[in-house]
Amino acid sequence: MTEPRGVGIGLRRSFASDLLRTERRVDWLEIIPENFLGKPGPFRHALEALAGRYPIGAHGVSLSLGGPDPFDDEALAALKSLLDDLAIERMTEHLCFATARGFHSHDLIALPYTEEAVRWAAGRIREAEDRLERPIDVENVSTYARMPGSVMSEGEFVRAVVEEAGCGLLLDVNNVYVSARNASLDPAALLAAMPLSRTRRVHVAGHLDKGAVCIDDHGHPVRDEVWALLGAAVAEIGDVPVLLEWDTDVPALDRVLDEADRARDVVTAALRSRTPQVSLAVSA
Repeated sequence: MTEPRGVGIGLRRSFASDLLRTERRVDWLEIIPENFLGKPGPFRHALEALAGRYPIGAHGVSLSLGGPDPFDDEALAALKSLLDDLAIERMTEHLCFATARGFHSHDLIALPYTEEAVRWAAGRIREAEDRLERPIDVENVSTYARMPGSVMSEGEFVRAVVEEAGCGLLLDVNNVYVSARNASLDPAALLAAMPLSRTRRVHVAGHLDKGAVCIDDHGHPVRDEVWALLGAAVAEIGDVPVLLEWDTDVPALDRVLDEADRARDVVTAALRSRTPQVSLAVSA
């Protein structure tokens, strides 16, 4: 399968059929693989049809890469089978934990920023890559509190994990903004602290700003401050695939594509700023 390039959107059930008919630009689609594991039906049939039209990326939500529980052998085998069927060469997941002692939180819980957590998460990432037989790029998650025992900054922790694991980074600029705001930090400084040279993909999304706290709900248009972070990130990183996420209160496809078009404009301007301007001398 062709690797994703440009600006994509998340594949959502509500507009899957419209994607087969639209003539608007869609560079690639990202799926949450858990939505399809062991779930035959119209949505899976739509995915198979769309895979013939668009490059597909996979973004997992339940591997719990930093969690204490052993990986579920059956779930990993099913995930690998889906990725093989769709010829997806690499996947992305969250640098967090979601399960502990068999309890599934259905949320993405931040890890303590410690050397022990670095070694543990990096080992789990390498194990998952070996078992899935493909690279995994890990995403910085939104945080709402600093986990007890933390001795590193978020940027130091993320950098240490990806370097120890030898993996790529899925940079979520909305999560950078949300985490920085919730910790009373400068979002631009947190962005600069991330291991940007290891970025393989970028996510951008909307959030709910309640003043005292920002909530990463993926249910609103992207705010100007986050667009600015996207531009700064791409200007530093260069041309990598960008994904517009809209997961709750999902509007019609055309509204989502309007937001993807805005992302493409931001990316284009940022890439243009990286290109040296060449002056042509005119002979007299």
